[in-house]
Amino acid sequence: MKLSAMLALSQNRVIGVNNGLPWRLSNDLKWFKKTTMGKPLIMGRKTFQSLPGLLPGRPHIVVTRDTGFAADEVIIAHDLDAALIKAEAAAREIGADEMVIIGGADIFGQSLDRLDRLYLTEVHAVVDGDTFLPEFNTVDWIEKSREFHEKSEKDMFDHSFITLDRKRH
Repeated sequence: MKLSAMLALSQNRVIGVNNGLPWRLSNDLKWFKKTTMGKPLIMGRKTFQSLPGLLPGRPHIVVTRDTGFAADEVIIAHDLDAALIKAEAAAREIGADEMVIIGGADIFGQSLDRLDRLYLTEVHAVVDGDTFLPEFNTVDWIEKSREFHEKSEKDMFDHSFITLDRKRH
């Protein structure tokens, strides 16, 4: 079962501000939907609560230390290991071969060494934010694809979609 992460980050590694995104990129939302559809999504509680609601066609696995947290139609896990087990079971149930971590920074940090693939939206700008992607060693990754998009009415910055696969030694 492939474990991937999908995120957008600025040139200064910002991935969020005030529990939201510091940019508006219509292209990125479309790429996110296309890439994650039919796959279990693993996320922290704050990321889940920042969503506009349940994202259709994708099981949601929420990692939280809050033992009282509950949400309709959501699978709850209290640590990343439990979330991965539950996500793999959900993936098998729906016939998916990939699970996708979508945030936040703590979950990304815990999972970086376990990931098989990274789907990155590189925002070609320096932005203010309060949440940053943890550092990771880029020599461990092979760039499989890169697609550049210019800013537009619906996309406030130039950006690139990049797919990285972990090198297997």
